[in-house]
Amino acid sequence: MNVGRKWITLWPLALLLLAPAAESASSTEDAGDVLLVLLPVAGFATALIKQDREGQIQFAKAFAANAVVTLGLKTAIDKQRPNGDCCDSFPSGHTSFAFMGATFIERRYGRKYGVPAYAAATFVAYSRVDSDKHYVEDVVAGAAIGYLSSYFFTSRYPNVSITPVAQRDFAGVTFSMQW
Repeated sequence: MNVGRKWITLWPLALLLLAPAAESASSTEDAGDVLLVLLPVAGFATALIKQDREGQIQFAKAFAANAVVTLGLKTAIDKQRPNGDCCDSFPSGHTSFAFMGATFIERRYGRKYGVPAYAAATFVAYSRVDSDKHYVEDVVAGAAIGYLSSYFFTSRYPNVSITPVAQRDFAGVTFSMQW
């Protein structure tokens, strides 16, 4: 149990330690590729280390939903990439999987870990446009798919949620707990 807490606290530090290695890679694209893998791995590894079985199942559902939607759209739309390479430009798979991982981390374990994860996912999206692999709309769609796939399948660990609510004539906070 103590190991899990240390991992949760240290994984953003691990991300920062890997960033110089990614930065020294041959291009922005290579750094984005490293973060693409690191984000989902960090989310799933956190669930494993914390022995969070429910989180592992939620991650698997989000990952599967993200893969089906992303790969299905790539096949159905078959859009040419900005660099002229044939096809599979829409949506950005790199971006969708990075945002799926970042959203899982944020939804399951909180903003403290979600903010650096979203920063890394945003860099992945930037790297895809910068490397001429995707148009902006491709990465925006990928980010939305990744976000929504985790949003719908992931609940807060340990099942406590505090959410701000704002409507036209009301503002407040909701608190919910599952047991």
